[in-house]
Amino acid sequence: MKIISIIDSVTSAMWHMLTDASIYILFGLLVGGMLKIFLSPAYIAQHLGKGRFRSVIKAALLGIPIPLCSCGVLPAAATLKKEGANNGAITAFLIATPESGVDSIAISYALLDPIMTIARPVAAFISALVAGFTENYINYEPAREEIRYSSIKNQIIVPHQEKKSLLHQLLAGLHYAKNEIWGDLAGWFFLGLCAASLITTFIPREQIGIYLGGGLTSMLLMLLVGIPLYICATASTPVAAALILKGVSPGTALVFLLVGPATNITSLAVLVRLLGKRATALYLISLSTVSVLCGLLLDLVYLKAGISATAEISQAADAFPIEVRTAGAVIILLLSLKPLHMGIRQLLSRSKSTPCNCGGCCKQPTLSSTSPQKISAEKKTEPLNKKAHPPE
Repeated sequence: MKIISIIDSVTSAMWHMLTDASIYILFGLLVGGMLKIFLSPAYIAQHLGKGRFRSVIKAALLGIPIPLCSCGVLPAAATLKKEGANNGAITAFLIATPESGVDSIAISYALLDPIMTIARPVAAFISALVAGFTENYINYEPAREEIRYSSIKNQIIVPHQEKKSLLHQLLAGLHYAKNEIWGDLAGWFFLGLCAASLITTFIPREQIGIYLGGGLTSMLLMLLVGIPLYICATASTPVAAALILKGVSPGTALVFLLVGPATNITSLAVLVRLLGKRATALYLISLSTVSVLCGLLLDLVYLKAGISATAEISQAADAFPIEVRTAGAVIILLLSLKPLHMGIRQLLSRSKSTPCNCGGCCKQPTLSSTSPQKISAEKKTEPLNKKAHPPE
């Protein structure tokens, strides 16, 4: 009987969080799909190749709304590097993108509170700027950058493609949001819901408040937990909400929301190969330092304003009637059937084809097109590119 009661408590907590977040998840997926369709890869690459500091600002701004996890952003960053982006801009993009995203911002508003919803992307932007500025200040190579950028700009010719109608583009965006964005996030989101419901059910408020109730020590402890852990921005949100309800300070939860999605053992190993050991070390140091400072500042804001983060949790969900939230939860469950089924099959079969631990998102094309026409164009221009890039 006790087991049945525990299961009922856990599932009730999961359902409550899912209904609260459902409408905001759907909105975030919609915006994410539109961004994919209407944000030109050529535009992104063009604006991240020039400027010691200007390119970093643009990279951080572009990264904030794009919904990619810390593994999914790696092939995007590799593409940007190949197309001429400097290391500072790539570093900023690598931090801002997984820490934030229209989907995670929407869920933050649903499950957390307006202050946390604003603090999260602002802190992500600041941490991306600090890391990118530091990298370009210490190790900036404008000549090499200009060669790469000019060769890309002047030599790669993409065949003319028929302009698609607005309706076709909108449908393509919805398809991308359903199959690619939510396909990558569904499994991790439900794992996050499970973790949050277990925290809500089993962990005593007094016990967790002793270690993570606020201050520098609790944030350093959260760094030790968050840096090696893999969790995407969307999945980390319900966990952060559950932690705050159990007495974790908003600033400590913010540290978790920043370092958890932006770092993990796998992505750091790839970053060493992509950017080098020094740039990766600067990435990690800058991210950790800014995360802790932003966490301390956020706790101070709540303290001075006299606001209880616990009391404000999930208040935004009440803006929609329970019938609308329930319908949204049902839609989310239906959208999740296929990716969850595929994820379980992959887990059971222990497939070795997935190059990372993020549900296969690294395989998905991100910022570059993989159409047969473009592949053909790249092959045709390969000799030109080889001439333009003398061996280093």
